[in-house]
Amino acid sequence: MAAPHDVTTTPHDVDLTHARWRKSSYSGGANDCVEVADLGEHAAVRDSKDIGRRPLLFSKAATRALVTRIASGAIGGHRS
Repeated sequence: MAAPHDVTTTPHDVDLTHARWRKSSYSGGANDCVEVADLGEHAAVRDSKDIGRRPLLFSKAATRALVTRIASGAIGGHRS
């Protein structure tokens, strides 16, 4: 059984043609960041410089865990 935090490349049967890709407003419009698309039970993440590559697919649980850890400073910040 797969763990809820598994990350995989996007399966071939996931239709991304109508995905709404978003990038951070902090990117300033540059193409040097990641973009995220909500796919229901999953979130897809891709490199905005190379959108032709298949994105990574994250479970919603993994996405929530990542955002929670970033917001708490556990990832990407200095903890005191």
